[in-house]
Amino acid sequence: MSWCRVLALLTAVLVLTAACSTAPDSRRHAKTEVEGPSALDDPRHPDLPQPLIDPGELVSGGPPPDGIPPIDAPKFAPASEIDWLDDEEPVLSLTVGDETRAYPLQVMTWHEIANDTVGGVPVAVTYCPLCNSGVAFERRVEGRLLDFGTSGLLYVDNLVMYDRQTESLWPQLTGQASVGVLTGTQLKAVPMGIVGWEQFRESHPDALVLTRDTGFARDYGRNPYTGYDDPNGELLVDPPGGTDPRLPVKERVVGITVGEESVAIRRSRVADERVVPLTVGGRDLVVWHQPGQASALDTDRVSEGQEIGSIGVFRPMLDGRQLTFAVRGGGVVDEQTGSTWLLGEATSGELEGSRLSAVVHLDTFWFAWVGFRPDTRLVE
Repeated sequence: MSWCRVLALLTAVLVLTAACSTAPDSRRHAKTEVEGPSALDDPRHPDLPQPLIDPGELVSGGPPPDGIPPIDAPKFAPASEIDWLDDEEPVLSLTVGDETRAYPLQVMTWHEIANDTVGGVPVAVTYCPLCNSGVAFERRVEGRLLDFGTSGLLYVDNLVMYDRQTESLWPQLTGQASVGVLTGTQLKAVPMGIVGWEQFRESHPDALVLTRDTGFARDYGRNPYTGYDDPNGELLVDPPGGTDPRLPVKERVVGITVGEESVAIRRSRVADERVVPLTVGGRDLVVWHQPGQASALDTDRVSEGQEIGSIGVFRPMLDGRQLTFAVRGGGVVDEQTGSTWLLGEATSGELEGSRLSAVVHLDTFWFAWVGFRPDTRLVE
């Protein structure tokens, strides 16, 4: 790893550590009686079940547990009242039932987890800057309601969460308890995408948006990971199985798992073709790209990142009818009715107002996707 890259990564860690050093240790402050031995305190405790990952491959990211403080009481404002986001700034867009909310990355970069309830469903909204991965999970599992914190640990450079009820450890990219009392328990992922603020605002003008009123003093809008999304950049720690040479470690990919099959497609290819049909696990899907989103990990200010566009993955079915799509006149239309579409939503034509069903996917770096799914098929 080059010295300038080491310096950049260490600077990011120091910035976060310094910013978090004045925050209360919310884990200790809010800690209740934990069920069984804590994997957060001792991942090798002999009374814990056999772990799914090697505890020796968990590495410290710098801050202590909840040193990067999750948002436990998120506050929202209507999209119409938000005047501190630029049009291309990235936001996490989550829809559960009839409710949609946005979680700006300029806030989530400093907190990584928001314990929330959307559409009546308790959810954990998560973002890992080191993997550029946004994932949402239902927090109710096997009849138990969990809430999550940041463990301060990384696995394959990925955020490792912990639940406060048992202090088991959960890598974000799997949503599975991998060390601790709940080892083997799987969270249900909820489709969520990263889109530009203007795209979100136009599609969901009445939605709620996470505010910067978090109870913590942070330099919201600043990116502490400047230049981290360089495709040929270095990692903090190489993955346990080494890197996969099929692509540069930080090539952006769209990763999808259906059943037993996992695939990845280069994001740049989707950007070139705008809409790409795929079959994964026997299911027909369509991967979409739309200009209008800046990278959160490029420049010092999130709002000034390079244009990368937004990605969505959908089932091309509407009321039992299979749709196919083509790029015409700079837009995407379905070949059945000629309606115009934008990221899974018909914006004009016969089908105006219709929405395709979103599919769980990851818009992430190659090393992160293949590090957890080494048998993935690379779509060429």
